[in-house]
Amino acid sequence: MRLLAIVPNLYDTSPGQRFRIEQWEPLLRERGVEITYAPFLDEELSSVLYRQGQMGKKLSHVVRRFGGRLSDVRSAQDFDAVYIFREAALFGPPIFERMIRRKVPFIFDFDDAIFVSYRSPSNGYLSYLKFAAKASTICRLASHVMVGNPYLAEYSRQFNPNVTMIPTTIDLDKYQVVERTGDPQPVVIGWTGSFSTVQHLDTLRGALRKLAQRERFRLRVVGTPEYNLEGVDVEAMDWRADTEVGDLTPCDIGIMPLPDDKWSKGKCGLKALQFMALGTPVICSPVGVNTDIIQDGENGYIADSENEWVEKLGALIRSAELRKRIGLAGRATVEERYSATVQAPRVFEVFQSVIAQKPQVAASQLRESRTAMRQHG
Repeated sequence: MRLLAIVPNLYDTSPGQRFRIEQWEPLLRERGVEITYAPFLDEELSSVLYRQGQMGKKLSHVVRRFGGRLSDVRSAQDFDAVYIFREAALFGPPIFERMIRRKVPFIFDFDDAIFVSYRSPSNGYLSYLKFAAKASTICRLASHVMVGNPYLAEYSRQFNPNVTMIPTTIDLDKYQVVERTGDPQPVVIGWTGSFSTVQHLDTLRGALRKLAQRERFRLRVVGTPEYNLEGVDVEAMDWRADTEVGDLTPCDIGIMPLPDDKWSKGKCGLKALQFMALGTPVICSPVGVNTDIIQDGENGYIADSENEWVEKLGALIRSAELRKRIGLAGRATVEERYSATVQAPRVFEVFQSVIAQKPQVAASQLRESRTAMRQHG
């Protein structure tokens, strides 16, 4: 099975890509799937896109990459199917998806509420060129849609009956439980994200200040080089793919705060799952899929107010035994439902089903072409 993966980002640089198609690739290869990656970003565009400003430079690189995407579309017919993660181009309407649909069936996979308009802190008004409404069109064009949680599945089924929910997964060969001896001083509370999502951590500023008046802890922030919070011992660092697991391992407690909005409801719980896979107890906001992953007090905690955050973080800080029990229960949840080895066979079945439809898709395309010819004389 030869698959062309139309993806937004360079290999091993984006969490969504890394924890979905890139992570599944070795397991799919064992089943005979050969994947060729075609990212929209290249090194030049990637180096400026997520920095503030430089709009002219960003636009010139985007226009240049549209030409590269046309080349990818031309090569699509050499593959059995195409896998599209999120969108074929970072900006603009679904032009390339329509072109691909005329050549070969494709699978559409997304793990965020990409149908909700979102203004990036890095790109400001350039974000509005993303055409969030195109998600519905891509769902209609796709032979099959894969999504990361029930909220996204409900949206997709409005436009396509062939929808499979595949949760974002963890490679448990990389994420291992580390045996913790003694009681760490101080306990480390960890958060991981990016420059664009650090605003989520900001929602806990009051709770963390209040907690610091009662308990001794250090806040480890992975994803931004600086994070200042008066009255709290903070260490901040950039996110790096090659040190990600090592940067999260020292955390004794993981946190995943989220605002309760349409965009956040599309989140697939990745940050919580990363901590859980390491055997680290996690506390999450009751938003989106978090309440499906976490059973409060059993394999993690749900906190819905400042007082709940302070209370539950305090309980974990004070008890190494509680941290261990909750952490190991979280690890078991990942092993049972959210590991790559459990979900990759289901992804393979989706790919097989799409390729089996290829003759039907070709016939449908032929009918569309004949209709278009008659309409235009």
